[in-house]
Amino acid sequence: PRVESTPMNNSCQALCRTLVTQNGLQPEHVDISQSVLYTSIMGLLLVTDKERELQLGSGQVGLCNVGNTCFLNAIVQCLSHTRGLRDYCLMKAYLQDKHSNQEPVLMNEFSKVLAALWECDSGDNTVNPGKFYAFLKRHQQDAQEFLRFLLDRLHTEINRCPSQRPAVIPNKEPTYSRFRISEEAFAMWQKHLDRDDSKIVDLFSGQLHSSLHCSICSHYSNTFDVFCDLSLPVPKKSEYGRIVTLKECLDLFSQEEKLDKENSPMCERCNRRTESTKRPFKGSLESFINIELLEIICDLNRFTMSRYSICKSSVTVSFPLTGLDLGPFGPVDCGPVLYDLYAVCSHSGTVNMGHYTAVCREEEGWCCYNDSCVSTIQEEKLQSNQAYVLFYELKSYSFGRK
Repeated sequence: PRVESTPMNNSCQALCRTLVTQNGLQPEHVDISQSVLYTSIMGLLLVTDKERELQLGSGQVGLCNVGNTCFLNAIVQCLSHTRGLRDYCLMKAYLQDKHSNQEPVLMNEFSKVLAALWECDSGDNTVNPGKFYAFLKRHQQDAQEFLRFLLDRLHTEINRCPSQRPAVIPNKEPTYSRFRISEEAFAMWQKHLDRDDSKIVDLFSGQLHSSLHCSICSHYSNTFDVFCDLSLPVPKKSEYGRIVTLKECLDLFSQEEKLDKENSPMCERCNRRTESTKRPFKGSLESFINIELLEIICDLNRFTMSRYSICKSSVTVSFPLTGLDLGPFGPVDCGPVLYDLYAVCSHSGTVNMGHYTAVCREEEGWCCYNDSCVSTIQEEKLQSNQAYVLFYELKSYSFGRK
């Protein structure tokens, strides 16, 4: 804590001294302010005090377009309605969280934009985010690319881990016979947290588990990749006007992929490149056992590169507003893992002449955020061929494993 002696500070020190003295943990003359116990309790008191003071307006405030920034505005509105991130920014909890001594410039400006959007009874209908956008690179013109870029930059500024990270010592022991998949997933996740740990990771990051099957020795090797969003392929139209479902996109994402020798990695048992089969995603949500993936972002891969140009898919993808169950894509003994939709980023128009908007769930219904214009929208109008990035929050989950 950076504050000088305050009533809360003194009471916290007194409480800590009583606890450690009774348990014989620390002599009375040691500076209690340096202990983990003091820091933890002080942090809880600060957060609790700020939560009591946090008063929110409706949040139904638009963002000015300051020059082809509709893709920025749409993503900021969606993140603004990510309650865990919003409250974390408004309470400035990241100032106590971050490890680096450098000022979190981008996070400060991002928090200012959220504060302006959620200011109680401000009377303003629009917020100018120009100062915040000035800190960002202007070459991105895609909402999904900008989302990844922004989350990565914010994570870097508020990372709880030291900037000088411990050297990674390679383990030459074979991994294929040592662990069960869940144990290996947990070990890889802890390894990731030793280097990258922030509120962004808490909210958005999970693990993708892929297995590689060697056609020569039949060995299965596992890889665990960290993700902040799932980029899902959109099936091509097999029938005119047919609507596909989000589950079909997930199924397509989890299909097996045949790899030839040139594209296949080295088999860790054969120690050579062989024809193999790669299967992603199925069972990948081992991370549900180790962490609570509070938010999940599904971006529909509408833009694909052809031989000469970029093409946009106009297939309508039907997605559930409540109860998206990712349990079937988790481990065998995983129960329902349910998510509810709270925001959608949409893209209308063509590749070269497009426009981004956001639709976010409010207490009384849904609102459309079209730059500075905010209007209500009927729930049945959410399903369209313009939906691009879907934001879901965890509702409930269960596991058979003890």
